[in-house]
Amino acid sequence: MRKSAAAMGSSVFMALAPGTVAGLVPWWLTRWQAGHWWLPVRVLGGVALAAGAAVLVHAFVRFVTEGLGTPAPVAPTEHLVVGGLYRHVRNPMYVAVVAAIAGQGLLLARPVLLGYALVAGAVMAAFARWYEEPALLRAHGTAYERYRGAVPGWLPRPRPWRG
Repeated sequence: MRKSAAAMGSSVFMALAPGTVAGLVPWWLTRWQAGHWWLPVRVLGGVALAAGAAVLVHAFVRFVTEGLGTPAPVAPTEHLVVGGLYRHVRNPMYVAVVAAIAGQGLLLARPVLLGYALVAGAVMAAFARWYEEPALLRAHGTAYERYRGAVPGWLPRPRPWRG
């Protein structure tokens, strides 16, 4: 896949998947109406939301530049993506989406979003475990096995994997 096609496909997928999960559904649940929580908690939420958004953009860019593909299962990467933040954690996109949803919950003082973040995270973990990991093993074999053995799926390792 050419980088231009990968960039277009990734952009569409980003708008559809994370855009729905971390944007449309939280809006539907809250209409962006904020409650009243202690200001430092709301600031922490803003930081988590911004960090989640930055990590998500970084991860999508890695899929285009390193993987020559998209995160969408219908247009996967040609190469296993193991650079950048993927050297610290295997699922930075999912971690970022959960952080963004939880951040919105704290920022808006809306507990419903914190519950939704837990449910969304559980669904993403199940999808990663039961669909993505077997698909990556079939596509990339021992390279993925070695990567999976060295890099944690959900809690980032402090030092980057040098694989």
